Parts: sequence; structure tokens; C-alpha cells
Amino acid sequence: MKYKSQKVAYWFFALSMLLLTLQLVYGFIMGFAHAGMDGLHEWIPFNTAKAVHINLLVVWLLSGFMGAAYYIIPEESQIELVSVKLAYVQLITLALVGVAAIVGYHFNYWEGRKFLEIPRPLDYLVVANVLLFMGLILVTLYKGKRKTTTALVLAMGLLFAALLYLPGMLDFNSQVLDSFFRWWVVHLWVEGVWELIMGGILSFLLIKLTGVDREVIEKWLYVIIGLTFLSGILGTGHHYYYIGVNKIWLIVGGIFSALEPLAFLAMTLFALNMYRKGEKKHPNKIALYWTLGSAIVAFIGAGLLGFAHTLPQTNLYTHGTIVTASHAHLSFWGAYAMIVFAIISYSLPNMTGRKYYDSARGRMAFWLANIGMLGMTVSFGVAGVAQVYMERIYKMDFMKVQMEIEVHFIVLIIMATLFATGITLYIIEFIKHGQPTDEALEIDNQ
Repeated sequence: MKYKSQKVAYWFFALSMLLLTLQLVYGFIMGFAHAGMDGLHEWIPFNTAKAVHINLLVVWLLSGFMGAAYYIIPEESQIELVSVKLAYVQLITLALVGVAAIVGYHFNYWEGRKFLEIPRPLDYLVVANVLLFMGLILVTLYKGKRKTTTALVLAMGLLFAALLYLPGMLDFNSQVLDSFFRWWVVHLWVEGVWELIMGGILSFLLIKLTGVDREVIEKWLYVIIGLTFLSGILGTGHHYYYIGVNKIWLIVGGIFSALEPLAFLAMTLFALNMYRKGEKKHPNKIALYWTLGSAIVAFIGAGLLGFAHTLPQTNLYTHGTIVTASHAHLSFWGAYAMIVFAIISYSLPNMTGRKYYDSARGRMAFWLANIGMLGMTVSFGVAGVAQVYMERIYKMDFMKVQMEIEVHFIVLIIMATLFATGITLYIIEFIKHGQPTDEALEIDNQ
């Protein structure tokens, strides 16, 4: 750690770990409900649990991205963050918005739009919070001694993510228009600008962990940006197949959705190629595991599994089924959760003064979490394919189908337990590491 203001990142990562823990709890509630054991239904109905589970995912990832930015931008710009106090204010307000939203869901106070359930008053608080965050980041970049491609791509991804939140706040009387613009937020975040954020963090980590020249690594970023914008923007069309828009979106969505895996393939080749070219053996093996693992798993989950059911001919049957959950879990895990875990694993030793972060518990956390997530993905996939055949092809009653596939969720709960064990071990390592200190700054600068 080269700058004292980087320590603020620790508390954003701590918030991420807390919200991730809550997300796991609600995930288990839904898993047991799917398996026919819905004992909490009177207190936490399935729709409430789902809204909380998904929105906790978004908030803890955003908190992780913000922490990553607060750690990376000062180091890349070679200047302290312009205001540490305002960064802490921004952290507290982010946490309050998250808590208010969760409490509101349990009292049926929500917007009611899928994936954008947060009540409208909280939307304005989110906008204010993100404006404060972007102000701190952009002013720090502007005043910085250098402007690197890594920092600019990361900032660009964060800025576009902020701007693309705004279409979700528009009100429409037409269900078609409402759905059309809602996907500007949901799709263009996770299959567009968040990929830029991932690319920026990935670039920073590979520069630090492999020792490959910055110029070589950052050239790859331009390829990733080009592929992301080419495929991601028009790939939004695969959400427009059945919402009442013009049929041209069947063609556009099909073609560009087929190209979407290319951006993730580029990231995978990028990471593995830089690792092979690496001239130094960095002692932080855990950070390297998470970094390379993120690129590989993202390609499988977001790229291949996404492609598997976004072509119109396939999506006709898989749309709105558990097949989507299979793709969603592995893609979010690989592309975004793992890259947040990677930057935490890299930065934590630097912030706390502990130079090595390679332990048996850390390695176990990595493998248990990934094996558990792969098991969950397969369980969702098998259940989803069974659902497609029984419900869409053999025209069985929806609720009867849900009862028939309950057995797959027993397997899923077992795999989720394995996954949760890995996450628990990771959080134990996070807590054990301690809090950031000024001594860490002195050790790192020697």
C-alpha cells in the first residue's frame, strides 16, 4: 500500500462480506422452498426472499467495485484520494440505503419491477451516493500525476454504470416501453459496463502479479473494450424477443448474443497469456488463483452458458425457466464475485502489513467455493432442462413440474452448503487478517 487513503477500501470490502453473508442466508431460504420445505413462507415469502437475494448481490458487488476503485485509483494516479472523509460518508450512506431496501422488502414496500425492486425514494439516495463516489474518483484522476489506461477503463466502467442506472427510474404507462428501458439497466450493466470494471481490475492485478510490462497488458484492454461494446450493446436484443417490440430484435439479439462470449474469451486468453509471460513469482498465490479463476469461470458461465440459451430458437423454450438461474449464478460468480475476491486477496496483505496471504484455509476457500458453485450450476441446469421438457414441450402444469424437480434442489442445497463453507473460510481469513494500519504503509514503502 503506497497511499494512506487506500485504507478506506478495507471498509467497503468489509461491507461486501457482510452483505454477501446475508445473501447466502436468503439463497438457502429459496433453495429449501424449491425443495418443498417452505416453512418460512408466512414471514419471508419466496418473492421477498428472491428480491432480497438479488438486490444484496448487486449492492455487495457495487461495494466491492467501489472498494477496488478506492484502492486502485490512488495508486494508478500516484496521488492520495481527494477526500477520505467523504469516502466514509459515501460508505455509510450506501450501507443505509441497502438496509432500508431490505427492511422495505419485508414490509412489501418496493417498486415491483423485476430486478429493479428498490423503492423510488431510495433511487434518489442511490443517485446521490453514486454521484459522490464518482466525484471523488474523477477528481482524484484529474489531479493525478499520471493517467493510465487501467485507471481510465475502470473509471469509464463505473461512470457508465452510474449513467445507465437512470433509465430504470423512468416511468411508463406502457409495459413494453417499461420493459424495454429496464433492460438498459439490467443487461447493459452486467453484460456491458461491468465487464469494463472487471477488465480494469483484471488489468491492475495482472500488472502487479505477473510483472509483465504495463504497455503489453493495457493493449489487451482495448480489445476487450471493443468486443464488449460490439456485442454487449446490441446483445440486449435477446431480452426483447417476447416483450412486444419489433421482430427485428430476434435477428439482432440472436447475432450479437452469439458474439458476446468473445469478450470473455478475450479476457481468459488475456489473463492466461499474461500469466505465462510473467517474469516474477509473486508470493500472493491466493490473489493469483482468484484472478485467473475469474477469467476462466467467467468465460464458462457468462460466455458459453449465456450463448447456450440466448439464440431465439433455444430461448423460445428456456425463457423464464431455471436454465436462466444456472447461467446467472456461474456468470455472476466468475465475472464479478471472483474478481472482487481477487482484489481483496491482493490488497488486504498490503493494507494490514501481512506480506503473504497464502494459507491452507485460503486455498481451501477457493476450491470449496468454486466446486460448490459448479455443483449448483449443474443442479440448476438439470432442473431447468427437466422443467423445459415437462412444462414447455409436454405441457404439464407449472406447479406439478415444480414438485417433480424438487429432488434436484436437494442436490443444490448440498452443493450450496459446500459453497457456503468456502465463503465462510474466506471471510474468516478476511477477519483474521486484521484492520489496515499505518505500519503497513511503512512496511510496503521500505
